[in-house]
Amino acid sequence: MYRKRAERLDHLAHLLTDGGFLRLKEAAESLGVSEMTVRRDLATGDGRFSYLGGYIAAGPESPGGMGYILNREQETNTELKRAASRAALDLIRPEDTLFIDCGTTTPHLARLLPHDTGLTVICYSMNVAQILCRKPGIRVILLGGLYHGSSAAFSSPEALETLRRMRINLALLSAGGVHAEGGVSCSNFFEVAIKTLAMENAQSRALLVDSTKFGLVKPEWFSDLADYDHICTDEHFDPEGPLAPYIAGASVHRGPVSAQQP
Repeated sequence: MYRKRAERLDHLAHLLTDGGFLRLKEAAESLGVSEMTVRRDLATGDGRFSYLGGYIAAGPESPGGMGYILNREQETNTELKRAASRAALDLIRPEDTLFIDCGTTTPHLARLLPHDTGLTVICYSMNVAQILCRKPGIRVILLGGLYHGSSAAFSSPEALETLRRMRINLALLSAGGVHAEGGVSCSNFFEVAIKTLAMENAQSRALLVDSTKFGLVKPEWFSDLADYDHICTDEHFDPEGPLAPYIAGASVHRGPVSAQQP
């Protein structure tokens, strides 16, 4: 048993050195204390840790922590992702219920969402949820389950049941590949059921991708381009190019690329 708070926090930091997450129950068992004690320790951890949905992670600025790992991944084509996210803002109305997908583009959209327009956001990724939970005016519904480090997202039958009961004004889907014949695809099998169900329950569907994703094919197909009402991307995508016949039924929104922070 670790009797001093400082020792317990140091032990938690050691357990999270290589990134990833700990369930609250697992942390309590490892420390030999109650779950309530762990919660109190986390509250005094000075930002060393994040706690959400029963999971503990290293804080966003900690080397090896979730924020550090995801921010590193998001450095690729960052300005293009921000531009695509800015384009998506035009589709969002006050009081909307949104579904926001996992991935490295959607956190940029989460940061841009207004906090004072009565939005409800359904998500299943830890990085999106952490951003939104800092905006008190947004109601966040986090779908839980088994954590997948490959995309910092959760999946479970219970999450699908919850999502099945939800009605969504706008579903914003991310993808690893967008191809004329290959359709819209991602790298993780577990994402497919959540993505397709969100699309089924949405009044409107938007594909949120930067221009580098066009022409790529990933292992898991989950939709066709014709399934979308909107394509949100950056200014480098040519809507009159080879994909034009496949997106004829969708409105294309292209955000300007800027070197400045949004």
